[in-house]
Amino acid sequence: MIGLVDCNNFYVSCERVFNPRLLGRPVVVMSSNDGCAVAMSQEAKALGITRGVPIFQVKEIIRRHDVEVMSCNFPLYGDMSSRVMSIVAEMVPSIEVYSIDEAFFSLDDADTDTLHSRGKEIMRRILKSTGIPTSVGIAPTKTLAKVAARFAKRYKGYGGACVIDSAEKAEKALRLTAIGDVWGIGRRTSARFEADGITTAYELASMTSEEIKRRFNVIGQRTWMELNGQPAVVSEPISRTKEQITTSRSFARTTASLQQLSEYVAQFASLCASKLRAQHSNAMSIAVFIYPRGDNRGLGHGSFAELTLPEPTSDTMTIASYAILALRSIFRSGPDYKKAGVTITRIADVEQSQYSLFIPEAERIRRGNLMTVVDDINSTIGEKTPVKVAAAGNNQIVKSEHRSRRFSTRLSDIIEIKAE
Repeated sequence: MIGLVDCNNFYVSCERVFNPRLLGRPVVVMSSNDGCAVAMSQEAKALGITRGVPIFQVKEIIRRHDVEVMSCNFPLYGDMSSRVMSIVAEMVPSIEVYSIDEAFFSLDDADTDTLHSRGKEIMRRILKSTGIPTSVGIAPTKTLAKVAARFAKRYKGYGGACVIDSAEKAEKALRLTAIGDVWGIGRRTSARFEADGITTAYELASMTSEEIKRRFNVIGQRTWMELNGQPAVVSEPISRTKEQITTSRSFARTTASLQQLSEYVAQFASLCASKLRAQHSNAMSIAVFIYPRGDNRGLGHGSFAELTLPEPTSDTMTIASYAILALRSIFRSGPDYKKAGVTITRIADVEQSQYSLFIPEAERIRRGNLMTVVDDINSTIGEKTPVKVAAAGNNQIVKSEHRSRRFSTRLSDIIEIKAE
């Protein structure tokens, strides 16, 4: 059997762990720049606030119902996710982390009669150790486990853990599951299914194998098999080495200044370079893109430029300087720019990099040692006073006016308890 542990309203739950005042209140976690809602508590959802809605559109609801708005705190959420996953890993034979708030796990060692109690014990241990509430779904396949977890979260009668271990239970669950709620079926695919008269997961599962092969691609066939209890979604090893690294942001305020854009781009390039070094890689190519206000698709011709670096490198100063060169080649005076980004590609492991004969080895080693020192300092000090290239300036790129402290990852932000 396969289980799925799903953290309930994860971002909001992380905030509530360290701020109990938020319990029972409507809470919204906002995206970068505090632009739109990315996570909501059940109380906020009940008020009609949905994921992705711009905050300015629900200002009146927020004011009238005293909704607590929080800026996203990804370092906190990432650390809490790691803690949850490590607890699950201690309790099951194997685990596959699917997202920041979900993980599949194997229960092949469990007796059928104890599946529900095993799921409840995982929930209890996570809640006791981290304060994060979860739901657990257990079924013969990953897709059915997703369905089970959804029922566990939606219907209180399951007590947070739902087990689909028979054909009768599977049929009942699939009849109550809309086709658009099936894992792996996107909006376009569900629209096509509905146009063909298939509105529930059960109707899809009831089709014959011949019909499925004739009408749907491999992904649709795998989904059909999974819904019928036949495991078809295999675990794929996750590559820890990224083949492309992108850092981009929408600005807190638009700008028409090349100087300010250069500082932003230098910051993005620096982040890309540090990520390169973290995975022990070098890059050979860097690209820069810029978007004006009111155009999320870019400027068209001239909004994107790519340059080849002199040799494979993860050196911040080199990558930042070439990023600024690329920016200057596409910058046009006049429009106010809202967003920019840097992408580095042609990434290879340091040990496999072919270096230039015209750059002294001693200089390469010296710069590499410098970057190591910079990374060590920044990992200790954090983002408040980082060591960075002068070209990055001191401008704040994103607006984050309501972010909580990094309670679990920064000693100076550790929670304080006052007693008399």
